[in-house]
Amino acid sequence: MAAEFDTLAEWTAQVATDLGSSFKIPAACRGSGSLAVLDWLIDELHLSHGGSLLDCGAGMGGPAAYAVRQRSVRPLLVEPERGACRAARSLFGHPVVRASALALPVGDDSFDAAWSLGVLCTVPDQLALLTELRRVVRPTGRIGLLVFVARSSEPFPHPDGNHFPTEARLLSLVEKAGLGIEDWRGTEEMAGPTPEWQSRVEKVTAELADRHRGQRAWQLAERQSQLIGQLLADSTVTGELLTLRRR
Repeated sequence: MAAEFDTLAEWTAQVATDLGSSFKIPAACRGSGSLAVLDWLIDELHLSHGGSLLDCGAGMGGPAAYAVRQRSVRPLLVEPERGACRAARSLFGHPVVRASALALPVGDDSFDAAWSLGVLCTVPDQLALLTELRRVVRPTGRIGLLVFVARSSEPFPHPDGNHFPTEARLLSLVEKAGLGIEDWRGTEEMAGPTPEWQSRVEKVTAELADRHRGQRAWQLAERQSQLIGQLLADSTVTGELLTLRRR
């Protein structure tokens, strides 16, 4: 996990900067779904000009930067890995706080909306994360999640640091956190990346491989990425999009 979100994040930011501004958001969104996923979340969260958005586990800040471009929101990025924080600042200049998703350093009812993309399955105390998101979003606000969900409770090989909930477990967590589901959509229902977007992601990935394939951090991150890709391909896990509100 540290290899992917710390060392590799800074390498990716450097590659995107070298390739040009049009590569920054695609590079920083790798692993966060397609633009169709982000557009769906932006619409379902009712993001609007000047509204505040908390990105919990923001990584390099690509999804938040896309939301700024689409709706002129005011984001705050919270990310535990130092390298990812530095990458987000250098790429986009949005406010970034290094902190845990389980102890968000903001006051109660502070944000119009929040999202957490691909983060829930990386923390062991998933109820604490959902409870924190509920705490910091205003009573009328919404929370968006991208969650990788296990199709079965039977054990299977999984990437280090991942704790995939089953659908039943996820429903239970949402209820215990005092949240209700507004909408739920599988990522397989969403359109894939556009050819232009995919081309830019592939160019960034190829450049990263050329520069760093001999280094352990790159090899570890690639192994993690390939394993998750295989789990999604054979439907051992599925990508699920949820929007939540306080009950």
